[in-house]
Amino acid sequence: MAELAAKLVLASGSPRRLALLDRIGLAPDLLNPADVDETPQRRETPRRLSLRLAQEKAFKAKDSPLVKNLGSTVYVLAADTVVGLGRRVLPKAETYQEAKDCLTLLSGRSHWVYSSVCLLAPDGTKTMRCVETKVRFKRLSRDDLESYLKSDEWKGKAGGYAIQGRAEAFVRYLSGSHSGVIGLPLNETVALLQGAKYPVQMRWMAAPPAGL
Repeated sequence: MAELAAKLVLASGSPRRLALLDRIGLAPDLLNPADVDETPQRRETPRRLSLRLAQEKAFKAKDSPLVKNLGSTVYVLAADTVVGLGRRVLPKAETYQEAKDCLTLLSGRSHWVYSSVCLLAPDGTKTMRCVETKVRFKRLSRDDLESYLKSDEWKGKAGGYAIQGRAEAFVRYLSGSHSGVIGLPLNETVALLQGAKYPVQMRWMAAPPAGL
């Protein structure tokens, strides 16, 4: 059972990512949110932005004193999700008007959600994945927009919506990773952890069944 000495750090304060990990029986030993400048660089595509931010979050968390104090068996997991309309990066809506503008653009159209994961293993190895999910919204009525905006679910959400909430009713079509749209693609996350020798199955055996 020595493998259980491996420590998992989630470089995020997102309750959604924590809940997704919990679904698959994984509980981080430490939550270490890593704040980075999320401003897109000149001509940076949504996919490249997602990959860059996930990597920056992982390295920033790894260098923090709290993580260093955990010892030499630490795995640092970071993620970033970006909503793109063509080459355009849609913001994480912080105001009513930003959310309204995003939803108006997405109404009746397809867009892409880029969810990147970066894992730093104890031996210094870095592995990354970017999952691309195509999402198509129905055409939103005025009532759809106004009622959703009043819910405040959109606050801090990429593209101005949370698919795990009321906005799921807007989705006509989704091809890719549903968990990736929420914020952490679970299939790819587990694959990265297993590839880096993190004891996923041992954690499963030690954790209670999900939902119980």
